[in-house]
Amino acid sequence: MIPRRRFLTGSLASAALAAPAGFVRGAPVSLSADPFTLGVASGCPREDRVILWTRLAPQPLEGGGMRDAAVDVEWQVAEDEAFSRVASHGLVRTTADLAHSVHAEAAGLRPDRVYWYRFRAGPALSPVGRTRTAPARAARHFRFAFASCQQYEQGYFTAYRDMAARDLDLVVHLGDYIYEKSWGSRHVRQHGVGIPTTLEEFRNRYALYKSDPDLRAAHAAFPWLSVWDDHEVMDDYANDRSYTVHDPGRFLKIRAAAYQAYYEHMPLPPSARPRSADATIYEHYRFGEMLDVLLLDDRQYRSASACVGSGRPTWVADCVSRTDEARTMLGEQQEQWLDARLRDCRGRWTIVAQQTLMAQDKRNGDDGAHFWMDGWDGYPNARRRLLDSLVAQRRRNPIVIGGDRHAFFTADLKHDFARPDGPTIATEFVGTSITSDGPSEASVRKALAENPHLVYARGDKRGYATVELDARHCTVGFEALDDVKDAASAVRRLTSFVVEDGAPGARVA
Repeated sequence: MIPRRRFLTGSLASAALAAPAGFVRGAPVSLSADPFTLGVASGCPREDRVILWTRLAPQPLEGGGMRDAAVDVEWQVAEDEAFSRVASHGLVRTTADLAHSVHAEAAGLRPDRVYWYRFRAGPALSPVGRTRTAPARAARHFRFAFASCQQYEQGYFTAYRDMAARDLDLVVHLGDYIYEKSWGSRHVRQHGVGIPTTLEEFRNRYALYKSDPDLRAAHAAFPWLSVWDDHEVMDDYANDRSYTVHDPGRFLKIRAAAYQAYYEHMPLPPSARPRSADATIYEHYRFGEMLDVLLLDDRQYRSASACVGSGRPTWVADCVSRTDEARTMLGEQQEQWLDARLRDCRGRWTIVAQQTLMAQDKRNGDDGAHFWMDGWDGYPNARRRLLDSLVAQRRRNPIVIGGDRHAFFTADLKHDFARPDGPTIATEFVGTSITSDGPSEASVRKALAENPHLVYARGDKRGYATVELDARHCTVGFEALDDVKDAASAVRRLTSFVVEDGAPGARVA
């Protein structure tokens, strides 16, 4: 195994431009500059295949800088970093309608195996990426990180530098990969332009975020699973409703552009390519006998926010419509899909990966209970149906992971949160943001005081979470930056929690 830091140092630099042996030559192409400015990535690992991604963009912040003509991009996967043992290769013709992005499915690979990959367009050779296929059967352990919420202006992506140097099998990104708007304080860098609403504007926003070398390094080091939340489109939107753009028709045009740009910049399979304003990105991933990951989309299909009319879905007093049985967070079709996939899970651990805090976070006010209507508390019966499905399908060791709240949380998920002594159905871990400003200390204290099923909460640190699984334990570490405004900041573990096989509920490690 090549040491992680040497791999990152050596393979993320631009490679020589000479045509390497073993490539399948595409049609000649003329390039004005290095087209691989946005790096390389892999994702969606299966036992015998993985998705490889890049985008040709010699002028990344100016629409990409490519001509409209199609370009043949060659790709190569090898068993060694020197590419002396090529395992798979092929050619993809990429076009302007996909911003000259590449989504190549590298098949015919061996399970639970590290591979290296690269691309070639004309004389230009990409940086080298490292990926790994899913195990087919038993594995002694499995390690992954999960992250979310990376507002470019509010801090540096130093957490990704730390992540890229770790020994991980996978990264799970739970949304808010970009931010459409500027907010927060003490900005360390700037978007430079306003809120994107067109496809070209969204493409430029992704290119800006991918200009960060630490983000590119984390993509190049591991395969990713990814799903969007709201800021990839518009703050706190619900299906076709937005509190800032009230015309659903206009909003769906913006959503179509946003979904297209997301697909063009992430290592997603061709099956996830949007059809106008719709795209299917929820999926089931199996990692041998150790782990099943159910990646959910709780934005695209949810019911309109309750109790707020056309306003922003924030902390508001309870109302009758919140508990309407028909209200859904996932949509009926995804709910049915999830129930069926839970029945098919075979791993010792079942990870339900979704966008936000699933546990109830009730806040008492002078006018009664208040709830955050943009999260699961705005859809309590949808949450109940999901937890009922975990019980009915007898999932062993269900773990829920989330993001969105810009704070670390550990929680016991209950069928009835009003009965804190009731059985725990699943354990939940929420990671803080990579950079985005967090809640006040007073807000976090109130959450803990009024919700006994919340085991831990901390909102003053930025970072991510790590998960290590073996046959007996799930160990979750909360990894935090000393100072997100300092590009050289260290990352330290705040705390660790352990869930034991067959015993839902977290204890401090």
